[in-house]
Amino acid sequence: MDNSGPKKTCCESVRDFFTSAKFLIYMGHALSTWGDRMWNFAVAVFLVELYGNSLLLTAVYGLVVAGSVLLLGAIIGDWVDKNPRLKVAQTSLLVQNSCVILCGILLMVVFQFKEQLVELYNGWILTTCYILVITIANIANLASTATSITIQRDWVVVVAGQDSSTLADMNATVRIIDQLTNILAPMLVGQIMAFGSHFIGCGFISGWNLCSMCVEYALLWTVYQKTPALSMKGGQKEQQQELKQLSTPKDLENSQSPEESSQPLMIEAIVSKPDALKQRGCCYQVSEPLRTLKAGWVAYYNQNIFLAGMSLSFLYMTVLGFDCITTGYAYTQGLNGSVLSLLMGASAVAGICGTVAFTWVRKKCGLIRTGFISGTAQLSCLMLCVVSVFAPGSPLDLSVSPFQDLYSHLMGEKALPEAEHSLSSILNATTASPAEELPPLQSYMSVSLLFAGVIAARIGLWSFDLTVTQLIQENVMESERGVINGVQNSMNYLLDLLHFIMVILAPNPEAFGLLVIISVSFVAMGHVMYFGFAFKSLGSRLFLCCSPEQKVEEVESPSLPTTV
Repeated sequence: MDNSGPKKTCCESVRDFFTSAKFLIYMGHALSTWGDRMWNFAVAVFLVELYGNSLLLTAVYGLVVAGSVLLLGAIIGDWVDKNPRLKVAQTSLLVQNSCVILCGILLMVVFQFKEQLVELYNGWILTTCYILVITIANIANLASTATSITIQRDWVVVVAGQDSSTLADMNATVRIIDQLTNILAPMLVGQIMAFGSHFIGCGFISGWNLCSMCVEYALLWTVYQKTPALSMKGGQKEQQQELKQLSTPKDLENSQSPEESSQPLMIEAIVSKPDALKQRGCCYQVSEPLRTLKAGWVAYYNQNIFLAGMSLSFLYMTVLGFDCITTGYAYTQGLNGSVLSLLMGASAVAGICGTVAFTWVRKKCGLIRTGFISGTAQLSCLMLCVVSVFAPGSPLDLSVSPFQDLYSHLMGEKALPEAEHSLSSILNATTASPAEELPPLQSYMSVSLLFAGVIAARIGLWSFDLTVTQLIQENVMESERGVINGVQNSMNYLLDLLHFIMVILAPNPEAFGLLVIISVSFVAMGHVMYFGFAFKSLGSRLFLCCSPEQKVEEVESPSLPTTV
């Protein structure tokens, strides 16, 4: 007899889906990401407008944001680990949205009374406003980092349960939401500022974040109530500490589970502290963040997925993306805004295809092999970018010193005619009017190959990114999930900073070909690291096809690096 009970009707199934924890997480993430994308796009425009069409404030803001995450990533992750999930999610949500609202109001005041503020105290009031905007916006970004770690790296894992396929599907859906909001949100706020004003744009973003904050707060509470496992964080952590105290070193070496084999150094540091910690001095309290930072980086190094995480970070050391650098270079090569908008749309479509491909390839080949296949596909597509460096129409000129602009600026001398296209001129080209665009090139083959390679590589890039993300989710202990992801964010920002420094050192278009070659080299090094991780995990089985029954074997933890 069939004891499964009556089947649900279509309406009941639809209702259950729209009230499930998975769908509510998607909704909350969509609202949060939409607000983030609008703000990240608008704040750069606002800062340029406020400082007289100069990139100085934007550059300072970017440097402050990257440096803050680099230094505080591990500390933020440790805070996420040590506090209840709901408290962390609610606190980071409130801080992030409140800072954006406050920033928006402050910018509205500056836009409305800028002329009066310039005259007060020789402009020091206006300068103070600039400092406050950058500081508050940086706090909002740090809170956004905490939210990302909490929801995308922890809550998603708990809601998915022990089902790797469900986790992969949720990660892919979250990434598709990221791709869509990355296109649509800037378009919306851009149209509002274009047909209205910057004052109206600030007001719209502030109002959006106020409404979104209330809805997201309610969604978080509902997801928390629907998923009892989210409330078990503290108890699980205490059990892991007790097991760590009772287990012998030999037992830990012979363990095969990822949680036991990843050597949780953060827990060891807590367990090994003597009872005398109650008598902490002032110096001990002051140095606590530094010890947390050091312990986080050491724990990250000793993870079994260390090489996989490093491989993802190396992919940030590249100029082959749709950021201000590549966009500015495209303008110097004769591409107008209309063409670039189409290329950005094609890039987003390629990213979505990569996200969909990830779920299909993972089911057929397993998670680790998916990363290997994705990396190979990305690197193969980037070979088109290398070919573009030597194709007709390429501005590559090795006779022009790539450091000429920097040297001329430091020495106070006029740059040579060959080096007049400095970094600022490349970036400012994004705001040039059609009448100011450079004359068309004799051949568009080079720039066409460049963007063909960049767009095609997005398929492998996003699939690889999802692979590493899920590897971290599945192989890092729950009690260390926050700090490890915090350090991972810091590594990403570090390599991203290096890529901007590389552009500053060689800003002229004649040297862009060298930057392309260096970027592809770093991507190749990253995938070599991943190949080392994959081969260490699977050995010769890496190159063999596997059946669904064999895929579970590939998540066995590889042997650990030497403990530092």
